[in-house]
Amino acid sequence: MAPAPLNILSFDFGASSGRAILGRFDGQRLSVHTVHQFPNGPVFAGKRMHWDVLRFVAEICDGIRKAMREADGPIASMGIDTWGVDFGLLDKRGELLGNPYHYRDPRTEGMFAEAFRRMSREEIFARTGVAFQPFNTLYQLLATRLEAPGILDAAADVLLMPDLLAYLLTGEKGTEYTDASTTQMLDAASRTWSTQILDAMDLPGHLFGTPVPPGSVRGMLSRALATDLGIAPFPIIAVAGHDTASAVVASPLSTPASAYLSSGTWSLLGTEVALPCLAPEALKRNFTNEGGADGTYRLLKNVMGLWILQECKRSWDAVHPGLAYETLVREAEESTPFAAFIDPDCQDFYSPGEMESRVRAFWRATGQHAPDSRGALTRSIFESLAMKYRYVVDSLREIRGGPVSDLCIVGGGARNAFLNQCTANALAIPVSAGPVEATAVGNLLMQLRMHTEISSLSDMRSVVRRSFERTHHEPADTRQWDDAYHRWKAAVAAWNPGSPR
Repeated sequence: MAPAPLNILSFDFGASSGRAILGRFDGQRLSVHTVHQFPNGPVFAGKRMHWDVLRFVAEICDGIRKAMREADGPIASMGIDTWGVDFGLLDKRGELLGNPYHYRDPRTEGMFAEAFRRMSREEIFARTGVAFQPFNTLYQLLATRLEAPGILDAAADVLLMPDLLAYLLTGEKGTEYTDASTTQMLDAASRTWSTQILDAMDLPGHLFGTPVPPGSVRGMLSRALATDLGIAPFPIIAVAGHDTASAVVASPLSTPASAYLSSGTWSLLGTEVALPCLAPEALKRNFTNEGGADGTYRLLKNVMGLWILQECKRSWDAVHPGLAYETLVREAEESTPFAAFIDPDCQDFYSPGEMESRVRAFWRATGQHAPDSRGALTRSIFESLAMKYRYVVDSLREIRGGPVSDLCIVGGGARNAFLNQCTANALAIPVSAGPVEATAVGNLLMQLRMHTEISSLSDMRSVVRRSFERTHHEPADTRQWDDAYHRWKAAVAAWNPGSPR
């Protein structure tokens, strides 16, 4: 008689939505089912942008209730992954010192200059290997030190978002390595906090816990919450807490020359490497080295991703309620190719609001013909993303000194066959797409390793290949895309003279 399938639960918090996903493993294949989904986004309070972390706990509890109704048997464990860099501060009693800030809050404006006054850009990169983004934890904490030093003085702990949620559920504090690696405060070689950076930025070292590898047991669901939910406590696992790290675990990479693209609100494009790449070219092109599972590093670049289209759609929804993404993709397919381009990483696209007018302003400022239709604008975003992916892959080849043979796309963007075909055409390499729920799948796989005989990344990716369908896209029309790529680079240079970022 076959053993009963193992039930495990993943909570995947993204920048625009969150999901509770129930996984069932029969010893060979993993099946996943979304039992709870909820919108996510910033909470505006005055001029500030926050996360409503207590609502997150309520959503987790709702997700556990729904999972218990659908599971055939008990829940064996649970894991949480979120975006990186954001955090909560706890006082000496273990109470939150206010709601965590959203990474798009403008308080980090000017923090690059202040940080580089204390330690050079080159030295920060040499120690951490992390790309310079205004939302990095380093600059958020520096802003807090300058704006409200009393808050840091009153704090006893800094907990990054997945660790904070695990603490609120278990009462156990901890620091998971992959998420800590996004802060730009962790030494890339030793994987410990850089005392030199903390001292230079006047950040107390006692606030930061020792990073532990993904797959560690964080604690048991608290008895109070378990009693309220009417269940027995189960373990909460510190999985690869950074969502991209979890997505890469579930990326069925075929060779060391394969690249991955976690495609969603953000696009994270890179390769898996054994050692961090701290070469000057990586700094020049603003690549990052973030922690992965099993001692790996994720050499990658952040690209603005589908955020630009999401913000356009948010405005269009006000006029056309219920507008489907499928409609936008169809309209894009029916529009004229290569009509106009943008740089997805233009800083003007970083903040929410009035996104369509910002795209059109980019076209005007770079001397491009501005198409009128919604479909043409959507196509411009898709084609420009594909062009930026080509730039990143070309950069990866130069930085690594080796080939990139194929691309594995995972995440929500894996559903977008049109964008994925554009990507194959632009890169002139084969592209595979899936699984869509890669972040949650990677979260579940790290839990499975604790429960079963899965012992390596290779084993976990074999489970992915057996369990999930994938689509494949071969490059076509590559000469036309070559010509268009040169036009895209010219448009980017017209906006910001010099090489694309």
